[in-house]
Amino acid sequence: MKINKIRKHHHLLHHIRTIRRKTRWMRWPFVWLYRLLRWLNPFRMIKLIDGYIIRKFIGTYFYSIILIISISIVFDINENLAKFTANNAPMRAIVFDYYANFVPYFANLFSPLFVFIAVIFFTSKLAGNSEVIAMMACGMSFKRLLRPYMISAALISVLNFYLGSYVIPKGTIVKHDFEAQYKNSKNKKNTMASNVQLQVDKGVIAYISRYDDTRKTGYGFSLDKFEKKKLVSHMTANVIQYDTISDSRYHWKAVNYKIRELKGLREHISTGMELDTMIMMEPMDLIFSKGQQETFTSPELKRYISKQKDRGSSNVVQYEVEYHKRIASCFASFILTVIGASLSARKRKGGMGLALGVGLALSFSYILLQTVSSTFAINAGTPPMLAAWIPNLLYVFIAYYCYKKAPN
Repeated sequence: MKINKIRKHHHLLHHIRTIRRKTRWMRWPFVWLYRLLRWLNPFRMIKLIDGYIIRKFIGTYFYSIILIISISIVFDINENLAKFTANNAPMRAIVFDYYANFVPYFANLFSPLFVFIAVIFFTSKLAGNSEVIAMMACGMSFKRLLRPYMISAALISVLNFYLGSYVIPKGTIVKHDFEAQYKNSKNKKNTMASNVQLQVDKGVIAYISRYDDTRKTGYGFSLDKFEKKKLVSHMTANVIQYDTISDSRYHWKAVNYKIRELKGLREHISTGMELDTMIMMEPMDLIFSKGQQETFTSPELKRYISKQKDRGSSNVVQYEVEYHKRIASCFASFILTVIGASLSARKRKGGMGLALGVGLALSFSYILLQTVSSTFAINAGTPPMLAAWIPNLLYVFIAYYCYKKAPN
């Protein structure tokens, strides 16, 4: 009985081996797919030591942000509490409209400083505990040590770019409205414009005598169309109003209009009470206020710059500087991370005081250089793209020098 069971068992194993041998070719596509997915997995390069440094970096970065922004909020409340009280600002608006947008704005603005502080602080602590010495004694080079630093800097750069390009501009609109209503009541938001003239299309010039942005209404409107430097159409309207509920853009309603069409020596005149028309302009093209470029998301900013250049407007320098600065500032995390790690990776008897002092000086000088270069672009005619990238181009050489002087 036992012999029969053993024979059946061997027969079954032989049958399974035969099936596996015959179907071996069917498994190779799945094996190669598995190997490809393993190779494409970005986490395959992150080892245990990398995860340890990344957690230290990101944790210290957010801890420094929370600490410094908390102090900033306390000082801001102390400075503006009397204004909020005098203008009867509701608590909900103070918390959600002002400080909820205050925090990400300044956190993103001083992100290079926070990156520097985080790198200097925890790297000096690692060096003081001889952890960096132990890593290099095991054969790890300084270049290999920088891998988790660069991964952390990449994560912070992506976060800063997303916040600066999409989240913060929308919050800035709410923050500016709050400041105009409750904080700086004497400096209300600009809602009026007079004698506005702009090119809305090729050979089409629009003019508005007075524009009220609160009602999205213009008074004393005229629209001239030229072909080969000759006037072919002239439209006037007492009132023109932007249709805010229309599904399409550039939808205006002209009230009490008059259209003159010129064809050689002949002239055709048509009048009416109301006319729905498409004019390639929007309310944002008619009102210019200080800091308006900060309220546009990056796609909106790019479209606005392109549209204004097509119209021949020269008042786009600050918008171009803002657009390029959002991109260039993301690379500051990589540059300042290399400088900070290079300065603080060496164990010193005096502790991290010298490294922290030099790091803070470099970080503040970087932020100062960003502001100065932007001012030169706006007032001195420096190309906007060059002005935005000057700090990065200069500090790349500083980072390379510090990297060469770092312990290996």
